Amino acid sequence: MLMKTSTQSLTEQLSARFGERIRNRLLAPGARLPSVRQCALQHSVSPSTVVAAYDQLLAQGLVEARKNRGFFVREVAPAGAEAPEAVDVAAMEAAGGNWTTAHWFAARGAGRGSPPVNATALIRGMFHKISDKPQPGMGVLPPQWLESTFMPAAVRKVTSTRALQEYSLQYGEPLGDSGLRRLLVKKLAQLSVHTAPENIITTVGATHALDIVSRTLLRPGDPVMVEEPGWAVEFARLSALGMHILPVPRRADGPDLEVMARYCEVHKPKLYVSVSVFHNPTGYCLSPGSAHRILQLANQHNFHIVEDDTYSHIAPEHATRLTALDGLQRTIYVSGFAKILAPNWRIGFLAAPPALVEQLLDTKLLATLTTPALLEKALALCIEQGQLRRHAERIRTRLDAARARSVKLALSAGCTFAADPVGLFGWVDTGVDTDALSQRMLDEGYLLAPGALFHAERKPSTLMRINFATTQDATFWRTFERVVKQSR
Repeated sequence: MLMKTSTQSLTEQLSARFGERIRNRLLAPGARLPSVRQCALQHSVSPSTVVAAYDQLLAQGLVEARKNRGFFVREVAPAGAEAPEAVDVAAMEAAGGNWTTAHWFAARGAGRGSPPVNATALIRGMFHKISDKPQPGMGVLPPQWLESTFMPAAVRKVTSTRALQEYSLQYGEPLGDSGLRRLLVKKLAQLSVHTAPENIITTVGATHALDIVSRTLLRPGDPVMVEEPGWAVEFARLSALGMHILPVPRRADGPDLEVMARYCEVHKPKLYVSVSVFHNPTGYCLSPGSAHRILQLANQHNFHIVEDDTYSHIAPEHATRLTALDGLQRTIYVSGFAKILAPNWRIGFLAAPPALVEQLLDTKLLATLTTPALLEKALALCIEQGQLRRHAERIRTRLDAARARSVKLALSAGCTFAADPVGLFGWVDTGVDTDALSQRMLDEGYLLAPGALFHAERKPSTLMRINFATTQDATFWRTFERVVKQSR
């Protein structure tokens, strides 16, 4: 809340608040700031205070004003791009401040680029603590859910003086700790994914595994099919590598197969990236029929499939997985332990067709040389002694109870579910623009995951992703209801 008794003026406080969010990437390049009138109402200040605050942000180069459109977080324009129009802040206020994201898209026109998705917003939100409140937009389980005694014990055991000398004073095994890879073979067999230790490569988290695959199999400009809605970081990562992203609508039973088939005919994609089980953000699971058709397309049109099974620890073992049906021929399996064990351990892995292992390993070695053997050995100990399995069972039970409470509260708050609520995330329709809503909720101490984050091109959405573990608190939903009513 802005304080009149503060040593800073209201204008300076408001400017500083927006400036901090922009610098921390909690407001994305291309994101629209509230209109002057909306902002004045939200913060209980005069329109002239907002105009002065926006003037300060303009002077700092953090935002730009677009005539009859609104105020937007400044983007770094590529060389030769058309410069934004210079406009007068007071004139924009006089125009009424009724600018929408849709107007922004229409003004840019087809083929002139689109505002980048703020893929790192939620990640940065983890580092720049918003408040002590449970955060509905977070992608991980609450820290207290992950606390255990077996993890510290495993770390202590593998970091004895002898172990430190044996494992830390030299590079580890290029493929990763052999003991862990043997245990991963057994774990994958429970999912009907059969492979050998020499076909598994450990990585610095599942994201690193996805990056290794992309850098090995693709070259800039290559077309890649991705599911939409989907994981914003994957869109941004592929874009940064210069790939041509082909969004495939994700349905309840799998991707839109007609769209995939057209892409195959026209663009000849090199790769398809899929979250088959507990898809993020919808929670959808792939059906056997869709899985068989995807594999047929892959064989017919000669592309590889990366199956990201990040949520395997909370998902049913019998769920349909492309890798199990394909036998690691055209598929590459990726997973990790951040969601269930410890986000900062950053241990992931991939299982690949034998013919690709050496190429993938070369890419890993060029990027990281090796992965931390001590943590891999500690994880192997947790798996071998059954502690990870028991921990996952406790998490699933706790998550089931949290989901039931969260769904009830969301429905009471006037939301509907765009997909059946399962897994860790809910895909919720709020009935209002969640980009604007997310800014309002930041003022209340809550970080949301608006629907625009989950599209390859940013566009207005009334949907948002919620974390069932962090939205079982009625306080959040009361605040949500109040802010939504004020937004209408």
